[in-house]
Amino acid sequence: MANWSVYIVECKDGSLYTGISNDVERRVWKHNNKCGAVSVRGKLPAKLVFQEFVGSKSKAAKREIEIKGWRREKKLNLINSSLEG
Repeated sequence: MANWSVYIVECKDGSLYTGISNDVERRVWKHNNKCGAVSVRGKLPAKLVFQEFVGSKSKAAKREIEIKGWRREKKLNLINSSLEG
């Protein structure tokens, strides 16, 4: 079983993009080389600011949906708490 993660990148305009991958480093590279999500392409570079290992792809997708539903402030709290711990 691949180890899937939820990740958040911060774009140059300060916006946050949440996604999932089983290879986050490669996925961020793809974003920065305009092979990733269209919504990120005009806001490069994108910097990885959060990663959470969740296990399966289905768990990652559920967690992604949860985080995408949050307001910016809650996402920033999640990012900041991961940096502290």
